[in-house]
Order: sequence, then C-alpha cells, then structure tokens
Amino acid sequence: MRVAVASWTSRYVGGIESYVGAVMPAMCQAGLEVSFFHEADEPAERAKIDLADGMPVFSVAASGLDLAVKQLSQWKPDVVYVQGLHDVNAANRLVEIAPSVTFVHTYAGTCISGTKTYTSPQPVACSRQFGRACLALYLPRGCGGSNPVTMMRLYRTQKRRQQNLTRQAAVITHSEHMKNELVRHGIAASVVSYPVSLTRVDERYLAHEPIDILFAGRMENVKGGALLLNALPLVCRALDRPLRVEFAGDGPEREQWDGLSKTIQAKDSKISVEFSGWAGEARLSAKMRASRLLVVPSVWPEPFGSVGMAAARYGVPAAAFAVGGIPQWLRDGVNGHLAAAPPTAEGLADAIVKCLRDPSHYQDLSRGAREMAARFTMERHIPEVIGVFERVVHD
Repeated sequence: MRVAVASWTSRYVGGIESYVGAVMPAMCQAGLEVSFFHEADEPAERAKIDLADGMPVFSVAASGLDLAVKQLSQWKPDVVYVQGLHDVNAANRLVEIAPSVTFVHTYAGTCISGTKTYTSPQPVACSRQFGRACLALYLPRGCGGSNPVTMMRLYRTQKRRQQNLTRQAAVITHSEHMKNELVRHGIAASVVSYPVSLTRVDERYLAHEPIDILFAGRMENVKGGALLLNALPLVCRALDRPLRVEFAGDGPEREQWDGLSKTIQAKDSKISVEFSGWAGEARLSAKMRASRLLVVPSVWPEPFGSVGMAAARYGVPAAAFAVGGIPQWLRDGVNGHLAAAPPTAEGLADAIVKCLRDPSHYQDLSRGAREMAARFTMERHIPEVIGVFERVVHD
C-alpha cells in the first residue's frame, strides 16, 4: 500500500511534527510505501524531519501547490494521511487524489481561534458548539485577538476546515474528548492509541540535581504557567522543604512568567525557579528523566497532552487539571493526581502535594506512570492506523 503523509512543514516544531517524524519510519518498517507532502520548510532554526533515503518528497514551498499536487498525484498513493495542513485549499486538493484520512490533533474546524478557551474575565475551557453565535462572544470573552477583521477571516477558515473534515474518508484522533468534540460537530471520528516513543537521553543534558517539578511546553497564557508559579509557595509550605522547579520551553508569556517567578523567589528563598529555554527531544528527555514530577497546568482543554506520556516513560508522574483529553492518560491516584476545574492555584497545589508528600505513594505513582506509558506505543498504534487505511481503500 502506498501512503502519502501530508503535513504543513518539513521541520520539527511541536507535537504534530514529532508524530510525523516517528510515524513515517514506522510505516516503512510495516511494509508500506511512504511519501511526504509538505507545505512549508520553516522555521529555519528548527531541525528537519528525518526522512528515509529515497523517500519521495512533494514540497509546496519548493514547487508551488499546483506542481506539488500534480507530482503527488503521479505517484498514485492509495491513501493520503493528513496531519495539520494550514492551507485548506491544499487539503481540498488532496481529497481529490485518493481516499484521505485526517488525524485531528487540535480543534481544527470546531473553534474560531483553535484554543477552545475563554480568557476573559479569566481563562476557562469553552464547551460551545462552533457556529455563528461564536462571533458574538469572540471579542468580549477573549477567545482570540482583538481585531474583528481577523476574527471573520479565522471564522471562515475554520468553517472550511470543518467542511473539509466531512469530506474525509476517515477521521481519527487520540482521545475520547476529541472524538466527542468532532462528533457533535457532525464529523464521524474514531479513537486510535497514540504513540509516544522513548527518546534517547543525551547524558550531557542530565541535571546535576534532581528537578522537583518540571513544566515542559509552549509558554502562552492558556498553558497555565502563572497558575503553577502561584501554586509553588503553597506546595513549599505543605511539603516543608525546598523546591527546585524548571520551565523548559519558550513563548510569548516567558518574560512575564520569569518576572513573576523572581517575585515569588524573593519572598521565599526555599523556592528556586529556572527558565531553561526551548529544548530538543534528547535534551528534554534528559530533563524528564531527572525530574520527580511533571506539572501540566493547562487551563485550555488539551486535545491529549502527549507531554504527560513522554515523561511517564521515565516513571515520572504528573499533576494536571482535569480538562480536555488529559484524563485519557492521567488517572487520579494511579500515575499522578488531577486537580478539578475550574483551574485554581490552590487546586493545582493540592494535586502536586498529593504526588510528592508520601514517598511510598510516590513510588506507586511512578510505577503507574511506566505502566500507563506502555499502553501508548508505536507497536500498538501502527496496526490500528493501517486497519483504517485498509478499510477506506476497500470501501
């Protein structure tokens, strides 16, 4: 079977691109012929996605959309496997080439801004069904930016994404939460197990001292970094010991979070916070292995939150809010603890303390993390995805 994997960029940027980089060689090992279609080759400072020698590549950035689509069509794929294309025109063109299967990683076609979160008067997950009524809420509830022209452009784009998803031969996703979100928007979807591969740890990056709490991700408002920082004094008092905390990542909120951390550290010398910047997979894996607890303080409904399973491979439990797809992998008292929504610093602190206070319970959580991570493997994922491919080809 010939499968064309289509993604927006040829470089590692986030979770979608990490998935693309891992799933293509796994498909080749399973006996599929694989090609790669991509729209962009950016950002330039990020590493290119690893491709097998001789793999056919069809690049919109290099050839333009018309030629890239023509070349892909001439390759004659049996299935096009779509991952987060930015250009709806490109997605619609690919539907015409072969049965198209889309893996929905985000809120494509179900939210104007894609965040599924109100930020005003405070960040809280949105449970509305996407439609024209969202236009009346977008500006006053802080769903995105403040430009009404941009709002209308995004609305029209998301409506087109929704229409494109209804044209797919199959739609798959990684959590029951996302499946339900798609189904209530008229998009038939099914859940497949999500793969989280074990990344080689580069010993050069291992911390000299254990990291008590690790945040790993993009630093933006909906990721809840300020809530975590405000929870630290509560955690420190409850545990009655020093805390070493590291924020790995980058984004628009980094400067503000760093300033808040300095204020908190000035008031409590037992709290040490480091902002270490963006980390590649090998470096981030080293940080995870050196950590006692991963905290995922997202206030938006994470579609899945794969960072939790990435840390769990090393026996690192997690504390997070019970939003979106996170309860798919974080079982309260099994591999970490959940804080109830709506999100508060007090609730998050309580979940963190439950994870760290009792050494015996912590060991149980660590063991539970490894056992949970063992369910999210490429060995389980590939047969499920190939089963979807075979179904759409033979329907």
